[in-house]
Amino acid sequence: MPEQRARPTALAVWLIIAGALGWLAAFQLTLERLNLLADPDAALGCDFSILVQCRANLESWQGELFGFPNPILGLSAWIAPIVVGVAILAGARFARWFWLLFEAGMLLAFVFVIWLISQSIFVLGTLCPWCMVTWLVTIPTVYAVTLHVLRNGTVPVSAAARRRADHLMGWVPLFAVLSYAIIAILAQLRLDVLSYLF
Repeated sequence: MPEQRARPTALAVWLIIAGALGWLAAFQLTLERLNLLADPDAALGCDFSILVQCRANLESWQGELFGFPNPILGLSAWIAPIVVGVAILAGARFARWFWLLFEAGMLLAFVFVIWLISQSIFVLGTLCPWCMVTWLVTIPTVYAVTLHVLRNGTVPVSAAARRRADHLMGWVPLFAVLSYAIIAILAQLRLDVLSYLF
């Protein structure tokens, strides 16, 4: 059983915000995909240039990795953090198995997002705006949930490791910014993003 501790209100609020932003991005991508199905020549609202667009991503095999558009995954998956966040604020305490499943889901999402980032930058050569919103919220959410399951005893670690995880929760925004910086550097090196801005 996870260690009983003060309600993680900040985590709960973040899960709701991240879930809502992730769901919005998935919804917008789904609408854009439907527009393409209705009219393959449609002008998409997320296509700003040859570099910043979502058409290439949506029409690629990477955009339908499991045989259906990836945004459909987002429409269903982003509901989970919202529900968990609201439940925590309502006073719910989850069993160890629940946190383990939630963490497993977040880690799978992280692996999938890292793969999508690599495909977008190194294979498709585009930066999809709504995809980037998904990246923006997935990365800190994974960091926060992982640290939470370490600090609450879901994952059996020493008391010192739990204290360290608790301390590192305050550093999640910095870890996220550093992750974004790495992605930006990779995009610049591969796609020369700055030359499109100036």
